[in-house]
Amino acid sequence: MLSQEPGDGVRGTILFTGASAGVKGFPNSAPFAMGKFAQRGLAQSMARELHPQGVHVCWVNIDGAIRNPGRTEPTDKPDSMLSPDAIADNYLALIRQHRSTWSNELDLRPWVERF
Repeated sequence: MLSQEPGDGVRGTILFTGASAGVKGFPNSAPFAMGKFAQRGLAQSMARELHPQGVHVCWVNIDGAIRNPGRTEPTDKPDSMLSPDAIADNYLALIRQHRSTWSNELDLRPWVERF
């Protein structure tokens, strides 16, 4: 957990990395879906329990492929994969959120994602 400004009543942040399987089940993925649904439920319960104590809890849905050296992005769809740096920027923004506007869930998906 990371502390924010001294004296602001914030004690830290807990971020869960989820997947679209935590929102909707897919064929042949029951074990993965069960785990991600459970993770999302845990994050929701922890948020309700810990927010009054100054702990920010958020579940982040990573809904797409992440760009890395082992994956080839289609040339006709630039930025169709999630940038690791952009994901990190979003996590940092959640850590820095003012407690008057805490997010409990965040969906990150590329512009080409169908949902």
